[in-house]
Amino acid sequence: MATVVERERKYSGDEGFRLPDLAGCGGVETVSDATALDLDAVYWDTADLRLARSGFALRRRTGGHDAGWHLKVGAAGGARTEYQFPAGPDDQEPPAELTALYRAAARGAAVAPAARVRTRRRERRLLDPDGRTLAEVAEDSVESEDLVSGVRQAWHEIEVELVEGDEALLDAVADRLRTAGADPVPVSKSHRALRARLAQARPAAPDPAVAPVLDYLADQRDALIGNHPGALAGDEDAVHDMRVAVRRLRSTLRTFRGLWDRAESERVRAELSWLGGRLGRVRDVQVMSARLADAVHAEPAELVLGPVPARLAERFAAELAAALDGAHAALGSDRYTDLLRRLDALVEGPPAREPRPGWVARRVRRAVTRFDERLDAALAGGDDDALHEARKAGKRARYAVEVREPVVGTPAAKLVNRFKDLQDVLGAHQDSVVTRQVLREQALRAYADGENTFTYGLLHARQAGAAERELLALPRARDRARRRKARRWLKR
Repeated sequence: MATVVERERKYSGDEGFRLPDLAGCGGVETVSDATALDLDAVYWDTADLRLARSGFALRRRTGGHDAGWHLKVGAAGGARTEYQFPAGPDDQEPPAELTALYRAAARGAAVAPAARVRTRRRERRLLDPDGRTLAEVAEDSVESEDLVSGVRQAWHEIEVELVEGDEALLDAVADRLRTAGADPVPVSKSHRALRARLAQARPAAPDPAVAPVLDYLADQRDALIGNHPGALAGDEDAVHDMRVAVRRLRSTLRTFRGLWDRAESERVRAELSWLGGRLGRVRDVQVMSARLADAVHAEPAELVLGPVPARLAERFAAELAAALDGAHAALGSDRYTDLLRRLDALVEGPPAREPRPGWVARRVRRAVTRFDERLDAALAGGDDDALHEARKAGKRARYAVEVREPVVGTPAAKLVNRFKDLQDVLGAHQDSVVTRQVLREQALRAYADGENTFTYGLLHARQAGAAERELLALPRARDRARRRKARRWLKR
């Protein structure tokens, strides 16, 4: 299976549109002659179009240089990851390799042909002075058919896809195309083909009083699903982003818990905790492995006694393999897809109650107040566990403020940033606590094996010193987050 990152922009042009000369755009020296291609793609989806609604597009395409099964992940107009798998002449179903990647988006449901898109393409390459292909520009005459409703459409479209060029080239080409009369198109061909049914599947707009909460919850659910393919492959950024989405979901369900049936929302929170635990094991090992590798590398060679780098690498390789096995099992389980369906019901269904005016704002203030109280208590006691609990309360407060950011704007965004700064300090302190625990365990293993433990003790001491420095920085970060000007809007 090949994986590529697709960076393209789309534009519409009527039958009278003529592609302008693109020489001189962003380093383009010449434009190649056009190559004609006939492309025929059948897009697959669930009965309720969950793939398309989640930003996924699954197709089997004939024609062109990359014919076969394709799975695209991401919104049109931005960077999209495309997974490509060759198709045999008798293939009747998507390959298992792709099925695993879109399983979350499909919520475990079966997929079937949903739309057919035929494209007559004239493709040109934009070349720099050295003959390198910077981008490809395609003029497409498109005919589509919704294979369920029978709705047919036809349109003209221009695609500009980067090859070795950059975003500045896309911007320059965009300016020239717009001057020639082309308009940006924000959706993919498959979305246009399914437009009518997608509109019918769209959930009803929520009550404006609770819309910020439900919109935030929907965004985090979509982030969770969008990062599923990357997390399944063990990509560090995808695992991190998926884990953060889980945290935001759990926090939002807790902060605004009165909106939903309490028993059901708590069940979903518990299942999110289970999923977060599986993802967290992967991410924690990845972070700790890199953290300690950097710490050992920073020490002078004469202070690294014994096979410290090798022992740490062995430990984390084994732990990462076990953690990845656990994450893969979770992401491929019926329990996971059942969680997603339950989450959909909370996000898209009507709230269990109609809150009074100002209820969301009061819940945000309450989350911030609880963080203040826990942090003050932790600073007074100086206990590591209390500081860790304050850190978790700080995340809940920050996520609560993020809910109101689209409504409040800049003041909320500034407070979010100050909470981030404060959490960075608390997080660095907690990292030192966990790192010291790992170093102590590793030193005990080394001692039992008759190896030198000096370096583990040295690193432990350095981590203790780092924790003390973070504690000294904490009051200043707290005071910045509590300035009256930064919080004045919370009273609205």
